[in-house]
Amino acid sequence: MDFYELLQGHAAVFLLLLTRVSGIFIISPFFGSLNIPVYFRAAASFAFTLVLFPVVDNVQGVEAPATVLGYTGAVLSELFVGWLIGFIAYISFATITMAGKVMDMQVGFAIVNVMDPTSGQQMPLIGSFLYNLGVIVFLVTNGHHMIISALFESFKLVPIWGASPDLSLPLIIARFTTGIFLTGMKIAMPVTFAILLVNVGMGILARTMPQMNIFVVGIPLHLMIGMLILTMVLPFYVLFLDVVFDEMYGNITIALEALQQR
Repeated sequence: MDFYELLQGHAAVFLLLLTRVSGIFIISPFFGSLNIPVYFRAAASFAFTLVLFPVVDNVQGVEAPATVLGYTGAVLSELFVGWLIGFIAYISFATITMAGKVMDMQVGFAIVNVMDPTSGQQMPLIGSFLYNLGVIVFLVTNGHHMIISALFESFKLVPIWGASPDLSLPLIIARFTTGIFLTGMKIAMPVTFAILLVNVGMGILARTMPQMNIFVVGIPLHLMIGMLILTMVLPFYVLFLDVVFDEMYGNITIALEALQQR
């Protein structure tokens, strides 16, 4: 009995299941954070697979592909399904980062960057603050449970070795991605509009009082007004995050339905 014959049956299903579960630990928020060691993520993937395997194997009764090439295609397909779940969840946090960058440019913090340990990238101050606050709200509201629930529901919508991408899937992903800019601007709108009013007022002062140095007054004024408005809208920002996370779960379902066999 060679290695591939050993994979036939339960072992093959277990490995395919492990591949899909591992997909969400690549890019999804919290689960795919770079500050979580790879060994922990691998162990968590294995633990989730052990829990899901008896249910999925008994209900679906999947058989492995007959060839090594077919099995390789099944592995890539399952990895894509898991990655897709994590990617759509990541889009929600990309929206938060986008809003923070817009606020930083308006307030004057665009030059100041800090290292974000969860993504390994440099982020502006307000963007990093909003992102970390979003992660806290995500965990407090059991958003990570939503991702796990979406992973479990994915086996009902898209069985093991049963993904059949629809032609509408690229359009769905593009629509979700372009929504980053629209939703990000909605979050940043209060600060952006307040800074716009400040700029209009400073322009009027520059015309009526030419002797006043607008740059010396405008920079700290932008900072004070931006921080004041941000402090005022933080409670509404937390409520808005709840809506964003609910929409995230719905978007995952829409994407998985595009992978169903017709």
